[in-house]
Amino acid sequence: MNFLKYLTLLLALVCQSSFAQQKYTLSGTVSDSANNETLIGVNVVVRSLQTGTTTNEYGFFSITLPEGQYDIEISYLGYATANRQVILNANTRLNVSLAVGGEVLDEVIISDKNTTDTRRPEMSVNRLSIAEIKRMPVVLGEVDVLKSILLLPGVTNVGEGASGFNVRGGGADQNLVLLDEAIVYNSSHVFGFFSVFNPDAIKDLKLYKGGIPPRFGGRASSVLDIYQKDGNSKQFSMNGGIGLISSRLLAEGPIVKDRGSFLVGGRASYAHLFLKLADNDNSAYFYDLNMKLNYKLDDDNNLFLSGYFGRDVFDFDGTLTNIYGNSTLNLRWNHLFSDRLFSNLSVIYSDYYYGLELDFIGFLYDSGIRNYNIKYDFKHYVTDKLKLSYGVNGLYYDFNPGTIKPNSEESGINFRQLDRKYALESAAYIEADQQLTDELSILYGARYSMFHRLGSSTVNVYENNQPVLFNPTFQIYEQATPIGSKNYDSNEVIQSYGYLEPRLAVAYSLTDNTSIKASYNRMTQYLQLISNTSSPTPLDVWTPSDNFIKPQIANQVAVGYFGNFDNDNYTLEVESFYKTIKNRIDYIDGADLIANEAIEQIILNGRMRSYGVEVLFRKNTGKFTGWLSYTLSRSEQQTPGRTPEETGINGGQWYRSLYDKQHNLALTGGYELNKKWGFGANFVLQTGAPVTYPNGQYSYQDVIIPSYGMRNSNKLPTYHHLDLSATYTPKPEKKSGWRGEWVFSVYNLYNRMNAASISFRQNEDTGRNEAARFSIFGIVPAVSYNFKF
Repeated sequence: MNFLKYLTLLLALVCQSSFAQQKYTLSGTVSDSANNETLIGVNVVVRSLQTGTTTNEYGFFSITLPEGQYDIEISYLGYATANRQVILNANTRLNVSLAVGGEVLDEVIISDKNTTDTRRPEMSVNRLSIAEIKRMPVVLGEVDVLKSILLLPGVTNVGEGASGFNVRGGGADQNLVLLDEAIVYNSSHVFGFFSVFNPDAIKDLKLYKGGIPPRFGGRASSVLDIYQKDGNSKQFSMNGGIGLISSRLLAEGPIVKDRGSFLVGGRASYAHLFLKLADNDNSAYFYDLNMKLNYKLDDDNNLFLSGYFGRDVFDFDGTLTNIYGNSTLNLRWNHLFSDRLFSNLSVIYSDYYYGLELDFIGFLYDSGIRNYNIKYDFKHYVTDKLKLSYGVNGLYYDFNPGTIKPNSEESGINFRQLDRKYALESAAYIEADQQLTDELSILYGARYSMFHRLGSSTVNVYENNQPVLFNPTFQIYEQATPIGSKNYDSNEVIQSYGYLEPRLAVAYSLTDNTSIKASYNRMTQYLQLISNTSSPTPLDVWTPSDNFIKPQIANQVAVGYFGNFDNDNYTLEVESFYKTIKNRIDYIDGADLIANEAIEQIILNGRMRSYGVEVLFRKNTGKFTGWLSYTLSRSEQQTPGRTPEETGINGGQWYRSLYDKQHNLALTGGYELNKKWGFGANFVLQTGAPVTYPNGQYSYQDVIIPSYGMRNSNKLPTYHHLDLSATYTPKPEKKSGWRGEWVFSVYNLYNRMNAASISFRQNEDTGRNEAARFSIFGIVPAVSYNFKF
């Protein structure tokens, strides 16, 4: 009640001061003229007042201005800039359709500058267009959304074939990945070689590395917010592509012309079919399906239904079968209460499933996580200088750590269900986006989150509430033996947490094209990923915070300089950041994670810190466009002893985390030779991932046993590769009917054998120890054919 009381008082004060003079609201939707696809982040500018706004995630904008006549400029990357003259003497609705660059006359100005908004108090945010992503050369010619963000500053992964991505020294599990607002728990196919996102179905991609808005929560490092296309409500169309290992096809069209549309897209790999031709009974493939329906009920109400389903299948001669993947479903209702108050109500389902069958021992194993989410968000355009965002949401989690059962009557395996876990996470937030002066703008707000670990469940009880004991004789940590257990009924609260998460961002304009910005955000993560690998694997298990596992609490500050130069042809962004995370879990030596019902017995709560400088320099116009990004950073972890007598992990000293990459350089560019030929190139250079090498050995009963020093005190060799691509469009002038293009690419042009890992062994001939490098990719040429009609 206090939250609503303060919100009402704030609105009353703002409105009282805002309507001292007669003002009216101009609102509407901006869409693509060819297919009615709403456009996100379109600039709507009133030059005479030096003010403006942008469209939200559903293409809606609203701005309140004094009575009068105005020239409104509407611009968006890759589209013809539109100008509208408006006489504002009443609240006015203005819907605008923009034409893409290739469909307009030469004398019309095309907005092709991917500039930074220096005045808006938004920093540590990167947006990539699908056109940019499709131009980048990638392994095996498969366009990959996740691989593209690895070219941005502050974003890395642990190496080739690794799942997920790491942001500013954080773990992959600390990223909130959303597809049409639904949580995606595993973002990779084939153990990290490809992402789960079909590029043909994606409309917009935005990565928040810091300064994260209060509407987001639940993860400690970043938010990757991805929206699917709505579908073409004007006419039926199809597009797709045929590659070396997979193909894709997408169909879209009107349900009712100009009112509703559908989109269905599918993608599947088929490399395993070549194994069959070689009399190889093994197979490995993936497939996924995207769908979306939307319908405009009237000018104030829209409905959306979107979903995703994907699976990876590995079958090794019928003796081992592994199936895993995500599924999501989201029903959304957009409603306009007025020209200045936009709302969105979403009901969301997300599921991640992992299944393993070992036929030779008659064993079936299933695990996963499922959540149900309801959220209600509001966007209040109070004045042209002030916008408010506020809302509530609640998530119910159902965790299945593992179900073990026989796969036949002859199996000797007994059924066993590991203790299922349940939790409820809820939150309320408010944010103000305010322009205080011509030079100073500020984003400020807060999110209050609550988390309840629920029954039914059986929880172990330990002496002194310590599930992990320290053995002073051997100077090691050991698992404690429970002295009892406590049963909790269904929905009975086992443990509760509540945290206030303030958010703040400030922008001060030095000139019309340059500014300095600063931000602070606190994030709370109530879920932990139980994994002892450097990148997520399908076998990893999510677990909720409870009375032993504490929530991760992240605090991050960042400052930066932002500028557009030479008539916006060039953009420079320089940021520095410092981030700390409390309660980052670490594992005792010898921890066994698989099917462990007492995971608290192998976990210690530690902390992380990361800091660094990021540089992003873009060339926005001309035949050659692209960017250079560089990050100098450090990511460290510490798990000190709980008492002065305990050693902690690594002697209680700070050590490099698995995600530490001190240097990270990426260059990407595209060159348009003519209308038929275009070229792209990437170059990546990174410090090798941290590892722990043996520093000695000893013999015990004729067995050679290695000894190790400080954790992660070594690193793999420097990682780098150069990739090239060429795109050939035979008939670029053709605007209808069958249209196609060929894409030729070479990944790792100079055949660099980057080390995924290094192992040590004894040479059988010489008896000497030696290091063996394991590499995944050398040079990989590829060709694919894309089409639409």
